[in-house]
Amino acid sequence: MSHVETHKSLRKGWLRAAVLGANDGIVSTASLVIGVAAANSTLENILLAGTAGLVAGAMSMAAGEYVSVSSQADSEKADLELEKKNIENNLEFEKNELADIYEKRGLSTDLAKQVVDQLMAYDALGAHARDELGILEINRARPIQAAFSSAGTFTVGAALPIMAAFTAPQALLIPAVAALSLISLAGLGCLSAQVGGAPKTIGAIRVVFLGALAMALTAAVGRFFGVAA
Repeated sequence: MSHVETHKSLRKGWLRAAVLGANDGIVSTASLVIGVAAANSTLENILLAGTAGLVAGAMSMAAGEYVSVSSQADSEKADLELEKKNIENNLEFEKNELADIYEKRGLSTDLAKQVVDQLMAYDALGAHARDELGILEINRARPIQAAFSSAGTFTVGAALPIMAAFTAPQALLIPAVAALSLISLAGLGCLSAQVGGAPKTIGAIRVVFLGALAMALTAAVGRFFGVAA
């Protein structure tokens, strides 16, 4: 009977972008909506501000992720090109370098050399990329995937406080947006913790506290300018 293992760390690339996007979508848009509402704005202005924040935020998240992950991909590509040249120009040195790595991991000198010979005969660059540079195919930088993942989840997250503002009575708009946003953040924290293999309670408390703080500060700013006006 075959045994299949599913490791949490294999999800970290797309999970980081997705969680970051959803969290920012909820927190930034809810804070924006609450801040504008606290300034005694009309419902039309509140929804306009929220929608503008959604569009701008999604594009910003996509651009930021793309640029960041593209830089990582460029660094990986440059390292691989350099390693390829080193293998072509100084094969024995590269073999000894890889053998030293395996010896430090517990292999005997003879066994380390045998492993190096076989691995480099099969895929020399792949062996050095994996064991010397730490570059694995499963976690290679993928800019487009990161950009779409972050922008998509930002949009979903940002839509929640906007829907709450649209459906709630005017007098209950701020508490309705805050309540739905905090519940959503708690769920997001639990979900991301579960997928990542971390304790759910810590994940939920972390995002709820920071989200509540952001909303409270923005509400205070909106209230101040609303009174001043």
